[in-house]
Amino acid sequence: MRVTVLNGVNLNILGRRDPELYGGISIGELENRIYEWARSLEMMVQCRQTNDEGEYIHWCHDAHNNADGLVVNPGAWSHYAWSIRDALEPLTIPIVEVHLSNIDEREDWRRVSVTSDVVSTRIVGQGPDGYKQALEYLKAHE
Repeated sequence: MRVTVLNGVNLNILGRRDPELYGGISIGELENRIYEWARSLEMMVQCRQTNDEGEYIHWCHDAHNNADGLVVNPGAWSHYAWSIRDALEPLTIPIVEVHLSNIDEREDWRRVSVTSDVVSTRIVGQGPDGYKQALEYLKAHE
């Protein structure tokens, strides 16, 4: 199974940005864990991170031909980027939305996810392990 993991805005500063809320690991450490989990599940994974919304959208489009499953953490774009929602909508592969913190229990504006209606499932508030749960979900639904 080919899985693409797309991390969005500000995830490049993991470890420096409110470690109690987002965890104390860097994006590189998170990606290393994701690669290890994927290997143990016999999956091929590609991790990507960008702070450019247009690039993120292109990667969503690329998943149409290059992935069997998609894990997305758009970061703050989740709350207002209808363009990302629209880029995910035509995909026919399973999509898992992941958030390190529990956005459903944070500020009112963070409780809105414009992508929630186009994903197969959401995993929030599990820290880095949310990505492991996402991969396990995709494996179970391949």
